[in-house]
Amino acid sequence: QRYAEPGSEVTGTVKRETVPTPPPASSKPELTEDELEKKSTAIIEEYLHINDMKEALQCVSELSCSSLLSVFVRTGIESTLERSTIAREHMGLLFHQLVKTQTLSTHQYYKGLLEVLEVAEDMAIDIPHIWLYLAELISPMLHEGGIPMGPLFREVSKPLVPLGKAGVLLVEILKLLCKAMSLKKVGVMWRDAALSWKDFLPEDEDVNKFVTEEGVEFTLGEECVRKSSKGTLSPEDISREMERLLQEKADNQRIFDWVEASLDEQQTSSSTFVRALMTTVCQCAIICENPYKVDTKEITQRAKLLQRYIKDEQKELQALYALQSLMVQMEQPPNLLRMFFDVLYDEDVIKEEGFYRWESSKDPTEQQGKGVALKSVTAFFTWLREAEDESDNS
Repeated sequence: QRYAEPGSEVTGTVKRETVPTPPPASSKPELTEDELEKKSTAIIEEYLHINDMKEALQCVSELSCSSLLSVFVRTGIESTLERSTIAREHMGLLFHQLVKTQTLSTHQYYKGLLEVLEVAEDMAIDIPHIWLYLAELISPMLHEGGIPMGPLFREVSKPLVPLGKAGVLLVEILKLLCKAMSLKKVGVMWRDAALSWKDFLPEDEDVNKFVTEEGVEFTLGEECVRKSSKGTLSPEDISREMERLLQEKADNQRIFDWVEASLDEQQTSSSTFVRALMTTVCQCAIICENPYKVDTKEITQRAKLLQRYIKDEQKELQALYALQSLMVQMEQPPNLLRMFFDVLYDEDVIKEEGFYRWESSKDPTEQQGKGVALKSVTAFFTWLREAEDESDNS
């Protein structure tokens, strides 16, 4: 009994301390679904307006109703479905961070998402691109720390398989992922998750035909990737894809990944590829003011990309021909070629010998605009020779 007394005292003490200040949870009644929807809308609107992820995460965790967060998910999807791609991507990134920080459980995420997916086919009447829009909202969840591909794909396809729409949505998600990482990596994610198209397509659908028509052969394995996607791109396709990646401000690693996944070595060492690469990078670096200027930061940022593929004098010559041709296309704007020459030399993309080879080249197929181009860079070559003489004398 002597031991029981101190115990009861302690219990008493704890009780006395906690009575005046009840825990905040009990003083704050659980929000109703309508209230939660209103609060969710306010948080979402503010987040989309100022794009402050930290603030949005804080506001969601302060809602203190983790068992009802599916309402937040549903509201987030519904309020961005007919907005811009950027709004949907940002919303998807917020969902990803909420799951990553464990504010939002995967169960609540699925619940909110499935409420929309169950009526998606009806919504497609008013929103024809609904599957792409949903993919923009879902694909960020597959980034590190979100939900793995296997469980996510199996869950989102549940309401869609009976309607024959699961394959459509998964293809859109995979294509978006391929823009963010290489085909190879997405193919590995699919195969690591042990996913199989026959689980997602109607029974009578020919899997191989579907995969080929939708351009997702990378899900079938290494050999297929090699056979299907490498060596089939035209110079126009390459330029178009490079331009898209550059305009999206993709980092160099992402471009290397794309090149490696899409082109074989014979293609990447061809003059056609070098010229397409040089033209696209230089085009993206032109500031369209009057007069035209070169955004040297853009070339500096892409120097490693250019150096990797412009790796000998012959390639340097082809790169300069491509630049000459671009100037002809633009009707030889004054000083623009000189600005390019300066930054390409400074960034070590083209060496002295490469410039000299271009200057003295007499290739009859490359003479269009050569005379005007040469005149516009006379001062550059004078400077180059003087700099060389100085270094020889010292």
